[in-house]
Amino acid sequence: MDLKQAGSSLDSLISSFNTRIAELQKLVIARNMYPASSVTDLLAIDAALKGMELQVQAIKDRLREETEAIPKAKKLIAASLRQQKKLQSMSVYAPSSLPERTTTLNLDADRGLVPEASKQLQREQPNLGSSKLEEPANLPKEKKGRGSPPLWYVTAGELDSLASYMRGRLTLEKVNAAINDMATYAEANAQLVAAPKKKLAENLWERALEIRDIATTESVKGKHFFLETDMKGPSLKLDNTGKAILTVLRHLGRISETRIGHHRVIILLKPQ
Repeated sequence: MDLKQAGSSLDSLISSFNTRIAELQKLVIARNMYPASSVTDLLAIDAALKGMELQVQAIKDRLREETEAIPKAKKLIAASLRQQKKLQSMSVYAPSSLPERTTTLNLDADRGLVPEASKQLQREQPNLGSSKLEEPANLPKEKKGRGSPPLWYVTAGELDSLASYMRGRLTLEKVNAAINDMATYAEANAQLVAAPKKKLAENLWERALEIRDIATTESVKGKHFFLETDMKGPSLKLDNTGKAILTVLRHLGRISETRIGHHRVIILLKPQ
């Protein structure tokens, strides 16, 4: 190495030392510029970092719990789907609502008054025989042999088996809801037939006599029935849809019809 190269290397080394010393001086100045606030800021940063670490750990724990719960949730979903299929298959054969067995008569509320009225009448007129308190012999015995009106619902297969011109736009829900209405009409008529005169309102007595005359005819006796004029809803009405429903039910053997006087009488049939 000659003298010029040695001097150049030494100058370069001295320059490097001077640059490093200048950087250290700047760092010292920056450190000592705000000594009190820098410590507080560093503590705040440390606390924030520790809080973030705790949150991250809580998220990891939550994810682990959710991951462990996934197999149980899958089993629950599978069981729910199986139950849903069962309920859907059952709903095909059931109407959307069950019949409300309500009538214009409120006979049950008065049943407790019959024994007391009979005893009082016997005390006042002891010579009267017990036959005076009974119903006339020509009235049918509704309570003993008739029971509740039949609810013979239509199945989806039966409805689909009908010709398209007969089925029209009828749905299974509409047809079975009409069967509920027919049972309600028939039960109201059965109670009119069985009710004693003193328990009937004056405006019902003439209708009760008319219904009793129909109930004693040979083709209707002992059966549940209603009149075409009873078709006042909520599902079965005397309109084109109601007439179509009657046609379908007559074809499927749920009802039969007869005419007594000026009345069209619909008889509810039971499964054979």
